[in-house]
Amino acid sequence: MAAMAGLPSYLNRDRAAILAALAAPLAAAGILLPFRAAWPNTNVALLLVVVIVAVAVIGSRIAGALAAVWAAICFDFFFTVPYDRLTISRPSDVVTFVLLLVVGVVVSQLAARARTLKTIAVTDAGYLERIGQVASLAQTASSAAVVDHVRDQLVGLLDLKDCRFEYGKLMGSPARLETDGTIMTRYGHWDADQFGFPEGETEVRAFVAGHYFGRFMLTPNLGARPSRQARLVAVTLAETVGRALAGDGTSADASQAH
Repeated sequence: MAAMAGLPSYLNRDRAAILAALAAPLAAAGILLPFRAAWPNTNVALLLVVVIVAVAVIGSRIAGALAAVWAAICFDFFFTVPYDRLTISRPSDVVTFVLLLVVGVVVSQLAARARTLKTIAVTDAGYLERIGQVASLAQTASSAAVVDHVRDQLVGLLDLKDCRFEYGKLMGSPARLETDGTIMTRYGHWDADQFGFPEGETEVRAFVAGHYFGRFMLTPNLGARPSRQARLVAVTLAETVGRALAGDGTSADASQAH
């Protein structure tokens, strides 16, 4: 348990979903087993579909698909003749097995998709609120106050250990958060959706009309993997800082940033 506690939150959640995908159908089969002589197999299959959907709702698409496959195997092993063997002798049970597998996979993917859309809707509302707060602040506060506020916002938004703002010319070649939410390193595109931030600092630049005003230097927590939406919001907040600096008369870099 100690090792699991040290993992990033998304790994803990994914691991728990996989364990649920394996345990829940087996537990449901164990509960239904005493009634297999009295219950039609179609009823058993329907109850197993409910279990599959439950796993998909709390877990992921992979967990839902795994639960569907494992539920079908449990159905075959415990509820079809001959019992306790991965063999099906009755044609009606073959049909039920196939339907359980296909329907379980399809419904689990739909349930996982619905949960994802709900999460996106909730987080999008939170992201819009962040952008609105910074835009309002930029109208009334000094550019230094906007920089400080955005720095604090980025720490929570991107799961950062540290964040600082650098004025002046570009120095070095750290990884860069682009305007489309992707990350570029000196070696090319970095798959942030799969791997999170690359090692070391990542910059997000404050631009206005192509002029460079500064950059936030992001140091992520171990295992930080912010969503594409979060990274796009970070870019928008940095652009707002650029506009605040331009309006405050802060000197931009004389040349276009490359």
